Amino acid sequence: MDPTGDLLLETPVDGGLTTGAVARLLGVAPTTLRSWDRRYGIGPAARQDGRHRRWTGADIAALRHMCALTSTGLPPAEAARTVLAGTSGAATTGTGPSRAEEPGAGASGVPAEPRSARASRAPGPLPVGRARQECRGLARAAVRLDAPALDELLTAVLDRYGLPAAWDEVMMPVLHAVGRKWDTAGERYIEVEHLLSWHVSGALRGVTAARTPTPGAGLALLACAPGETHTLALEALAATLTQQGLPVRMFGAAVPAGALEDAIRRTGPAAVVLWAQSRRTASPALVARLDALEWGVRGARGRPVVCVAGPGWAGRQPPGVRHLSGLADAVDTLATL
Repeated sequence: MDPTGDLLLETPVDGGLTTGAVARLLGVAPTTLRSWDRRYGIGPAARQDGRHRRWTGADIAALRHMCALTSTGLPPAEAARTVLAGTSGAATTGTGPSRAEEPGAGASGVPAEPRSARASRAPGPLPVGRARQECRGLARAAVRLDAPALDELLTAVLDRYGLPAAWDEVMMPVLHAVGRKWDTAGERYIEVEHLLSWHVSGALRGVTAARTPTPGAGLALLACAPGETHTLALEALAATLTQQGLPVRMFGAAVPAGALEDAIRRTGPAAVVLWAQSRRTASPALVARLDALEWGVRGARGRPVVCVAGPGWAGRQPPGVRHLSGLADAVDTLATL
């Protein structure tokens, strides 16, 4: 959020802010503001020369309310009805100009913008499909780069559903949606993916143990294969094990083979989970090395159970090695070791 936002609201220029200035202030696309104006009547009370929108403090307060409601996953039409029911008619009068009143409007009714404006505007919505309402809210907050809303929504879904369900049914679908958008739109959504991943990671690291440690439970060592940088699924597993009172050591991204072997000898884990997101980083040779590794004093040697996880192991699963098919399966498997 623009730190000068409050100042802008107190001192509007020439009777109000332009649509572009309000879009930057709120972190939404100018086309979104125009669409809310035309479709739902969430628009400015005044227009310069009868055409150009000028947003006052009261107008922007209504927009903030609209953004907050859509962040929870509420459909825009329903959010607009709520906003209009709670604001004065002076702040949101009318349903916006017709297409004929919008200079340069295209076939969709959205005003044509210069090429430079199109290149810098915010990305469109993420394709979350028929997912939970919280997925839509999380996706909208991510596209708006609304960090406070992301934190609030992630905390709410963890409290409501618990960690495994929150990961499987809310966090992961939205992460997959932004990943698909990134793949098809070049570098258009990188900032969205990075911000969302950072806040998901923070929410997972904030999970604390909900029960006392399980007596005699074996240690689980979690690591990404060398060259692998995707850690969120392992972070979800580490958080769930921690919450259930099971000991875990999370080593994160791209752990070199020698360092991983040294960590096994020093910690004596009951299990090692090796994550690979792609076939390029899934190394059956490394799994064989870890499977043959022993730890402990002579005469009382132990060997860890080696497990592989992640889509990179599809079709490359080494014989005799356990493949963890998801978060619930991983937790159930490691809890028995």
